[in-house]
Amino acid sequence: MKSLWNDLSAAACTSDLELRCYSSRLLGANPDLVLHGGGNTSVKLSEADITGELQELLYVKGSGWDLATIQPAGFTPLRLQRLLKLAQLEAMTDVQMARELRAASTDPSAPAPSVEAILHGLIPHKFVDHTHADALVTITNTPSGASKVRELYGERVIVLPYVMPGFPLARAALTAWRREAHAGTVGMVLMNHGLFTFAETAKASYELMIALVSEAEAYLEQHGAWTLEEAVPHSIVNARVSISALRLELSKAAGRPMIVTRDSQSSSLEFARREDVLRVSQRGPATPDHVIRTKRVPLVGRDVSAYVREYVAYFARQAGGAVVTMLDPAPRIVLDPELGMLSAGSSVKDARIAQDIYRHTIQIISRSERLETWQALSESELFAMEYWDLEQAKLKSTAVPLEFQGEVALVTGAASGIGKACAAALLERGAAVIGLDLNEAVAQTFPNSAFLGLPCDITDSSAVTASLERGVNAFGGLDMLILNAGIFPKSARIADLEPEVWSRTMRVNVDANLTLLRETYALLKNAPNGGRVVVNASKNVPAPGPGAAAYSASKAALTQLARVAALEWGGDKIRVNVMHPDAVFDTGLWAGGVLEARAESYGLSLEQYKTKNVLKAEVSSRDVAALAVALCGAAFARTTGAQVPVDGGNDRVI
Repeated sequence: MKSLWNDLSAAACTSDLELRCYSSRLLGANPDLVLHGGGNTSVKLSEADITGELQELLYVKGSGWDLATIQPAGFTPLRLQRLLKLAQLEAMTDVQMARELRAASTDPSAPAPSVEAILHGLIPHKFVDHTHADALVTITNTPSGASKVRELYGERVIVLPYVMPGFPLARAALTAWRREAHAGTVGMVLMNHGLFTFAETAKASYELMIALVSEAEAYLEQHGAWTLEEAVPHSIVNARVSISALRLELSKAAGRPMIVTRDSQSSSLEFARREDVLRVSQRGPATPDHVIRTKRVPLVGRDVSAYVREYVAYFARQAGGAVVTMLDPAPRIVLDPELGMLSAGSSVKDARIAQDIYRHTIQIISRSERLETWQALSESELFAMEYWDLEQAKLKSTAVPLEFQGEVALVTGAASGIGKACAAALLERGAAVIGLDLNEAVAQTFPNSAFLGLPCDITDSSAVTASLERGVNAFGGLDMLILNAGIFPKSARIADLEPEVWSRTMRVNVDANLTLLRETYALLKNAPNGGRVVVNASKNVPAPGPGAAAYSASKAALTQLARVAALEWGGDKIRVNVMHPDAVFDTGLWAGGVLEARAESYGLSLEQYKTKNVLKAEVSSRDVAALAVALCGAAFARTTGAQVPVDGGNDRVI
């Protein structure tokens, strides 16, 4: 492991708190040290309060912040002397500790401080760093881990057996510090948990961390347990329907729609195919706090109901007579010899966090097995962490879940106009979105991990199926289908209509949508809340105009196709509805002077032409998108086969 410290970057920091942020971000930049909010850091400072009186403060990482991106606002200032007094108590409940830490803060707007704040305060050094380094956890999670750590570091570090984080850990650390600390003490190892380093400068504390972890890596290398063989490349089996069926079962177990992400790494597939995967995977997570992201153990295979039964039994064994509400019993990690590794979460972010954590867990397990034998904490210790109020608070939010949280939508023509507006509206409401478009710019349309933009010619059936595979691998299934992409050929009367123009219009506006409906049917049937299809047709269906035969006929055929789908798919809880927009002028159809020419041909000003409807209102892509997402929502839960205009009122239609 290499130090990332840069003296020039450090010199640009104008305060110790900025230095604290700088070195914290260096730690957070390395996933072999910390992952997704893991680890914590602190710095002790003297500051004058509003009266000018100096006070000793501990600035410690606040809950909800990630070391990789932390800013000064991510540290909570606590009165150090108050923390040291709290440490002298014989006992303190979690609720009491949380209240006392909040009371010790000098900034009411600061985040809740780390549950390990008291431990940071007890260490008599200015800078304190704490990580969950993979190399060290690999060593500690073996039957003789403690003796191996002492063999590795000698008396340079204090070694603590596993203790529940919070006040019990702070008390245990204080006792050990008083008993074992000396001038040469440079770190503290918490078995099955992580590593602390400390020093009077940010650089020294950071580089001690790098040095001690590097020694752990070298130790594993010496024992043939660090370098893992490269996994043999595997092609991913096309399995979108199987994955969507598994997602349905996971969602039922969770009681809400879940995002499911398939890991494409060959090493994950090889781990899922290990002959001893049941033995090594069912022992627990790499560190106890991972249990809130990955559950205690993964599901091996696809029998979700069996996993649920075992989780309920695990809860009953460990909860005893305590008044504890059981969390949802759905697995967060699935290991399957055909599908490889899949991760589940209420959002794309949650699913990917679980994926990242278990990727590292796979490496740790594999190395521990080479070193000795993989051994995690006991079931009771992991249960205590999973149901610890202070740990659960990291996942809780007072916000009402977004309307489409955990659901997946596919939008065609998503790079611009109505399609882009539909994708934006779905993302705003919590959905993951697969966006297809002929324009390759679709890949960068939204800088959002919940958006997968795929260049795709929807008239190419093989390209469509490949895109569906990629979409399901990314998000797990499909709940909503917005058929938006289409073309409006140049105006031509029937007598002048070229056969190729007619054929191409039908290929794009009808045939391609038939392919999409056919290929997504099995996925929509597995939607946890029922599938929804919204077809973007046109005002030209009820009120065609001269010169638009190909467009009008294609949209009429598409509407008829949607009506049949509504009849055929109702028994599968799939709703199919059609919207008929008109004169949506902020789309590509009206670019290049087309709008101005049309207005002039009617003898109207641009503004008059834009509002030539009953309501005298301009219709935008956002207006059409609002109707599309409404048709997917609860307000239309009992509606299928409907045709809804969004045109400001057209007298010919009315």
